[in-house]
Amino acid sequence: MFLASAIVAEVTASLALQAAVEHAGWYALVVVGYLVAFGMLVLVLRRGMGIGVAYGIWGASGVALTAVLAAVLFGQALTLVMGIGITLIAVGVLLVELGSQRALAARKREAH
Repeated sequence: MFLASAIVAEVTASLALQAAVEHAGWYALVVVGYLVAFGMLVLVLRRGMGIGVAYGIWGASGVALTAVLAAVLFGQALTLVMGIGITLIAVGVLLVELGSQRALAARKREAH
């Protein structure tokens, strides 16, 4: 839940940054969004998720959501090549998560 909140806050801040190019009032949401995003990320880490996994999921989700929403909200390009890139990022994050789980399981076996 904290990680999802961090992702939503970061994507909101990034989209507000684009909106602030035209209307400076959006900068307030940029600042609040990034502060909330990092605050939520701290809570994720305090609950034991590794930084590599948390940051990977956060970053990949942020890239994908920002690209899609920027296309919808601002008419920015979203090409097939970009879609392939987003897919590759998601696969990479999945592999990091799987590797992290295996490393954790191996550590637990060694401890017993």
